[in-house]
Amino acid sequence: MKHPLRRWLLGTAAVLLLGIGGLVWFVSSRLPSDEEVAVRISEGFEKRFGVGLKVGGAHWALLPTPVLVLSDIATDQPRPITLRRVTAQLKLTELLHRVIAVDELEIESLVLPRESVRAFRGKGPKPHEGGNVIALPAPWTLAPIPLEQLRWRDVVWIDRRDIALAYDGEVAFDPQWRPRQARVERAGAAPPARLRLDREAGQDRWRTRIDVGGGTWNGVALFEMPAGGKLRVSAELDPRQVDIEGLVQAFGRRTSVAGKVNGHSTLVAEADEANELGALIRSMHTRTTFSVRPATLTKVDIAKAVTTAGISRGGTTPLDELTGTLDTQGTENGIVMRYTNLKARSGVLTASGNLQLFNRKMEGDIAVDLVDGVVGVPLKIGGSVSDPEVSLTGGALAGAAVGSAVLPGVGTAIGARVGQQVEKLFGGGEPEKKPAPKPRKPPASQR
Repeated sequence: MKHPLRRWLLGTAAVLLLGIGGLVWFVSSRLPSDEEVAVRISEGFEKRFGVGLKVGGAHWALLPTPVLVLSDIATDQPRPITLRRVTAQLKLTELLHRVIAVDELEIESLVLPRESVRAFRGKGPKPHEGGNVIALPAPWTLAPIPLEQLRWRDVVWIDRRDIALAYDGEVAFDPQWRPRQARVERAGAAPPARLRLDREAGQDRWRTRIDVGGGTWNGVALFEMPAGGKLRVSAELDPRQVDIEGLVQAFGRRTSVAGKVNGHSTLVAEADEANELGALIRSMHTRTTFSVRPATLTKVDIAKAVTTAGISRGGTTPLDELTGTLDTQGTENGIVMRYTNLKARSGVLTASGNLQLFNRKMEGDIAVDLVDGVVGVPLKIGGSVSDPEVSLTGGALAGAAVGSAVLPGVGTAIGARVGQQVEKLFGGGEPEKKPAPKPRKPPASQR
């Protein structure tokens, strides 16, 4: 497995390690001024990535410890990537032997707008460069542990919906870019939203601890390089007493379900070795079997939608239990979330169905039983996460009106069920697509 985890650094390493490249340059040639260091870094960055870079200030020193500080950095883009300060501390002994070994790299206030980061896609290290984050002039080499400690504070990711989330963290590395220990947390989140990794006895296996929503989501993570040269990340995790509202609020999102979740999760992501972190994230697939006891649908009243035979918005639906399976899949335009085998139970109703969420839009269907499995009233789910709605299908709605006239209350539900069956019988549902006619063979005389 050859340097599989270095790809985790490529998303931001282009900017963060520019200071190291500057140090290599001035030690290998002559001792330049601060201004010359800033100019050389800007020129090297633009030549490598095709994007201009402004360096507001640079300061370096060789003694007592080699250090380079860059400040007020910004890419020349409509919405620039900005970095307030990056500090690199190197080991003097190794430096004198033309070996790059960084004691600590510290980043302060890095802002990463999604559309600006996308401009660097595919511009990472090339195979002929050996996959190095920076190209070193001969005879310079990297130490077995090129970077001992990476720390960051107030690193902000701005997504396509313009939601800005700040993160703090640190990573201590073993040889071949394996993290020995790592911590990533949402800055200022309460209760804490934090990920911690601890390597197990030099193996490519990490104890994984997640604190979020007042509960835990712990397990084991693996990094592998299967046949074909792809990096594979997998994990087995168990959520325990995680408050759903606290979980999503920590990441600037909203939810229509309240309660504490328990269950089991699996995660798999794969990317080509030369790809950057973004490719790995976009490929990520997770599956979670979950149970929420008790649960509350906070923005919709299902019983009201059935008994009134209309579109229902707002209200709440208390549930004794909600179970199901959630699959998520990363895409270029967001994460698709699919809920299958949903089952809900309360003293008033039971229900089952499926639901899909994408770009905050909801689409699904459920069957609601008001007489404990005897009446399956069909409902459609639509709207958005912040404003969900449930309604009857056309045929079920007509049947509900008849049922209400004959027998108020439960008659509405029974009529809806009958209406749905009539709708299916006479083709009132979605029109079926007819197969295209097969082309007729020409007469033998025309062949």
